[in-house]
Amino acid sequence: MEQYEPYPSLALALAAGLLIGLEREQSRPMDEARRGFLGGIRTYPLIAALGAVGVLLSKQLSAWPLVVAGVGLSALLVLSHHRDAVAGHPGLTSEMSALLTFLLGALALADGAVPELTRRMFIVSALAVATTMLLSTKAQLREFSTRVSKADVIATLKFLVVAVVVLPVLPNEPLGPYGALNPYRIGFMVLLIAGIGFVGYVAMRLWGHGKGLLVTGAVGGLVSSTAVTLASAARAKQSPDLAGLAGLAVVIASTIMFARVLVTTFIVERALFWQVLPPLAAMGVTGLVLCAVLYFQRQRGKTGEATVELTNPFELSSALKFGAFFVAILVVSRWATETFGASGSYVTGVLAGLTDVDAITLSMANLVKAGQLDAVVAERTVVLACASNTVVKGVMSVVLGGVVFGKRVVFAFSVVLTVGLVLV
Repeated sequence: MEQYEPYPSLALALAAGLLIGLEREQSRPMDEARRGFLGGIRTYPLIAALGAVGVLLSKQLSAWPLVVAGVGLSALLVLSHHRDAVAGHPGLTSEMSALLTFLLGALALADGAVPELTRRMFIVSALAVATTMLLSTKAQLREFSTRVSKADVIATLKFLVVAVVVLPVLPNEPLGPYGALNPYRIGFMVLLIAGIGFVGYVAMRLWGHGKGLLVTGAVGGLVSSTAVTLASAARAKQSPDLAGLAGLAVVIASTIMFARVLVTTFIVERALFWQVLPPLAAMGVTGLVLCAVLYFQRQRGKTGEATVELTNPFELSSALKFGAFFVAILVVSRWATETFGASGSYVTGVLAGLTDVDAITLSMANLVKAGQLDAVVAERTVVLACASNTVVKGVMSVVLGGVVFGKRVVFAFSVVLTVGLVLV
C-alpha cells in the first residue's frame, strides 16, 4: 500500500471526517434560527482534508501552511462559539470535534509521527470511531452521570491509584517465608478482587441486583472464580439481603471454571482433554443444574432485594483483608510443599489448587505433551486441583461471607465435588 501514497492517507482523512460529520449531521439542532449549526456531513470531511493538505504542503514549505490552516480554523471556531454563547448555548462540543477532525486529517498524512502506514491508519480510524461514539452517546452518558455519586468517583480513583500507580512499582520476584510471597502477584490478586467487586457494583447499578450480580459471576468466572468468591462474600456480608444472589454468582463463576480448564487442556494437549472431559464436564453440568435450582429458589423466595441500598465496594481496608487471606494461603501451601516434599503429582495438584487451577493445568498438559507424565495421572492431578480450589472457596464463603451465604455455596460445592470425585 506504501507505493500508492498519499492517496490511501488522503482517503483515510476524508473517511474520518465523513464519519464524524455524519454524527454531527444527525445532531443538527431543531431550530437553527436560535442556535447556529457549525457543520455536518460536508463540513467535517473538508476540515479533515484541510489538515491533510496542510501536512502535505508542510513537507515542502516548512510547517507554515499547517500552522496557518490551524489558526484560520481556530478563528472560525472562536466566532462560532461566540455566536452560540450570545444565543445562550455556550457548549464547546462542536468546536472541539471540528478541531480534533482537523488534527486527525493531519495525522493521517504525518508519516513523521507514525512512519508505518498500516499502524497510522489503525490509529486514525480508532480515534475517529471513538470520537464518533463519544459524540453519539450524549444522552446515555448524561443519564449515567446522574447515577454516579461523589463517593463512586472517589472509590473509582482509589481503584485507579492501586491499578496504575501502586501495582506497577511492586517487585515481581519471590520474597518472604519460603519465597512464597510475590508482591506483584499479591497486588494483582487484590486488584482483581476489588475490580470484580467494582464491576459487580456497576452492573447492579445499571441492571438491578439480580442481573448485575449474575453478570458479574459469569464474566468474573472467565478470569478468576476465587476473586469472584471473595468479592461476592464481601457483598453478602455488607448486604445480607443479597446473600442468595451473591451465592448464585459464586456457583456460576465456579461452573465456568470447569469449562475454562477444559478449554485450556483442549488447546494444549488433546490426550489430557479426553481424560479430564468426563469428570469436569459432569461437575460443570451439575453446577449448571444447581445454578438453575438456586435461581428458581430465589425467584420463589424473593424478599427485600429491591430495597437494598448499594455502596461502592472498593474500600482499601476490605481489599487489604482479602490480600492478607491470599497471602496466608500462599504461605501455608509453600510450607506444606517444603515440609512434606513434592511426594507426587497428586499432592502437588492439591497444594497448587489452593490458590489457582490454571497454572497446574498448564503444567500437567505440557508434561503429558512432552511424554513425561501419564495422562491418567495428570487427569487426577487436575481434578484434585479443581477440588482443592473449590474447597478453599467454600471455606472463604463461610468465613468471609456469613452463614447464609456460606451454607448456600457449600451445599452446591459439596454436590459438585461428590460427582467429580466419584467419577475419578
